[in-house]
Amino acid sequence: MKIDLNTLLNRGVADVIVREELEKKLKSGKKLRVKLGIDPSGADLHLGHMVVIKKLREFQEAGHHIMLLFGNFTGQIGDPTDKLNSRPPKTQKELEKNAKTYLDQVSKVLDIKKIEVMWNADWLGKLKFADVVNLAQVFTVHQMLERDMYQDRIKKNNPIYMHEFLYPLMQGYDSVAMKADLELGGTDQTFNLLAGRPIQKAYEQEPQNVLTVPLLIGTDGKDKMGKSLGNYIGINESPKDMFGKTMSITDDLILDYFELATDVTMEELKKIKKELSSGKNPRDLKVRLAKEIVTFYHSKKDADNAEQEFINMFQKKDLPDEIDTKKMSKKTWNIVDLLAETKLVGSKSEGRRMVEQGGVKIDQEKVESIDEEISLSSEKLVQVGKRKFLKVKA
Repeated sequence: MKIDLNTLLNRGVADVIVREELEKKLKSGKKLRVKLGIDPSGADLHLGHMVVIKKLREFQEAGHHIMLLFGNFTGQIGDPTDKLNSRPPKTQKELEKNAKTYLDQVSKVLDIKKIEVMWNADWLGKLKFADVVNLAQVFTVHQMLERDMYQDRIKKNNPIYMHEFLYPLMQGYDSVAMKADLELGGTDQTFNLLAGRPIQKAYEQEPQNVLTVPLLIGTDGKDKMGKSLGNYIGINESPKDMFGKTMSITDDLILDYFELATDVTMEELKKIKKELSSGKNPRDLKVRLAKEIVTFYHSKKDADNAEQEFINMFQKKDLPDEIDTKKMSKKTWNIVDLLAETKLVGSKSEGRRMVEQGGVKIDQEKVESIDEEISLSSEKLVQVGKRKFLKVKA
């Protein structure tokens, strides 16, 4: 599929720096070296991660050279962006294991055979101390401290470590080593992405352009999508869960999800926007959205089946046709421990939050307290949210 210039520069794009330069390069027919850097600190991807991956695919389909960079060096430091505290380092072994899982998942979107995979330890690990000093001369401490995250830490008297200042310098040097023409990233990465421009200039390279994509808001309608908040839609989730979670998003996110998480055309986006403003039932558009997303990551058949099961469960108030059963190691469980042990939630903090929000039921009775003890002297049906069911017994 041939991607047009308007789609490349405008669909799902927050900003382009410098737009006129990039537009001129694209019109010239030059095959650009397009960079996306990833510190594989986590193994499981969700729709929020895929926004920039889908933009990368557009550049791939437009015929450009795609470079996927894994930060097996920078990931050991951890990007301090938007963090009120420094991040615990990951080992190189952990990062490389996560990177393999990452590649498996992005292959659902990118043609992996046609991308160049790079590891920044290959060059950052070889820099001498004199090289680091030269890099550090490109930026001032004042420029670093202006960043909101550091200002927040200063106000809260939280420490700022010297090595954290080096992160954008390393990311910028990656662009030198890769001879990048364009770097993609989320809006939260703007400072780091822009670091490549003066550093490339210092190394007598033409400064890269930068294209940022919006951050996808999670299913709660409040914060950016993230596993720790439990407001995510994982790309490896079952069709049923993927469909159900999509149906749960707030109405004001429908258009954003169509633009950032599906392949509907720019013309279709205009029609959907018009339908929303003219009073069309948002539920009907959510059904279409959910089917688009499930079809993309699974299949049309899976999307049709997920829709039917959703109708059965929530319009007819039925339980799922098939509910798994798990045998537990003891007869009495604290509800939060039970949810975490059965993996009905991603963490104990998510479990506590679901209970406090009234989203957990045992035998279709709402659990009122995070301190509740559950006896498994007989089989129990556990429900989390509207979509997750599991039978448990001792």
